[in-house]
Amino acid sequence: MVRPLSNDLRERAVKAVESGESCHAVAARFDVAVSSVVKWRQRYRATGSVAPGKMGGHRKPVLAPHRAFIVERISQMPHLTLHGLKDELAARGVKVSHHAVWTFLRREGLSFKKNSVRP
Repeated sequence: MVRPLSNDLRERAVKAVESGESCHAVAARFDVAVSSVVKWRQRYRATGSVAPGKMGGHRKPVLAPHRAFIVERISQMPHLTLHGLKDELAARGVKVSHHAVWTFLRREGLSFKKNSVRP
């Protein structure tokens, strides 16, 4: 991901727009996109600052509190599918996509591949 442009540039662009210049003229003068100037001005009006918002971060897995239940269900029913597990979680009030279930299982190292050898 690209770093945000400097606050100094943002402030100068917003001041230029506030003094009466058009967003297109300001964007051409500072060699930035018109949409950037518009968004900086909107942010300045809403918050009083042109500083960029937080970038990146880490989200805790939604299914972490339900790990014990998931492990128990997989051991009880080895033929359970991702969609089936998703439906069982939904019955418990946990609404997630099958991709979220798959990602959680993969991250936790809980594999339950289906094959003809298993009962």
